Amino acid sequence: MNLKEKVLEELKAVIDPELGINVVDLGLIYEINIDEQNNVDITMTLTTPGCPLHDSITSGVKIALEAMDELNNVNVNLVWEPAWSPDKMSPDARKFLGA
Repeated sequence: MNLKEKVLEELKAVIDPELGINVVDLGLIYEINIDEQNNVDITMTLTTPGCPLHDSITSGVKIALEAMDELNNVNVNLVWEPAWSPDKMSPDARKFLGA
């Protein structure tokens, strides 16, 4: 398993508390960039711009990745474009939500 795959697996432990689904299966993670020094930049979104759990979810992503020994600095970039939509969810997440 390469480092990017490990990062994705680690991010599956970060659950959106309102929906009970991890941020990867929800389709909230848009991009993972890891440089030569193993610094990681995560580009992600939330289901809605007014999400009341904004800090909880983005902090969860940062904390989960900072716990990985292989990584150095972790930066989380929250974006609103492109906007999240249910079509970004994995088939498992859709099934869980009955969508």
